[in-house]
Amino acid sequence: MEAKAIARHIRIAPRKMRLVVDLIRGKNVGEALAILKHTPKAGSPVIEKVLKSAVANAEHNNSMDTERLYISKIFVDQGTTLKRFHPRSQGRAFQILKHTSHVTVVVAEK
Repeated sequence: MEAKAIARHIRIAPRKMRLVVDLIRGKNVGEALAILKHTPKAGSPVIEKVLKSAVANAEHNNSMDTERLYISKIFVDQGTTLKRFHPRSQGRAFQILKHTSHVTVVVAEK
């Protein structure tokens, strides 16, 4: 049995989110939440929220035991890119790319 949760269009670059995701891949849920709470990265609160949602889905929808859950899959995909323009000298424009992320967390019982 597996339960999953997805957060889409998060306004943090996927490269930054993957640094945090790599810390908790394959860990028990309790241990992963402790790691996320003490990690000073911008993606930590977002991933923590998605992980808690996946645990709640497992408990409510599939009647799984939350003490035996572990992160079976977790990955970050690139979302849509917001394109913005910054004015430069002599009437030119400089393009700024604002990246977004899609976070997927899948938990399973041991």
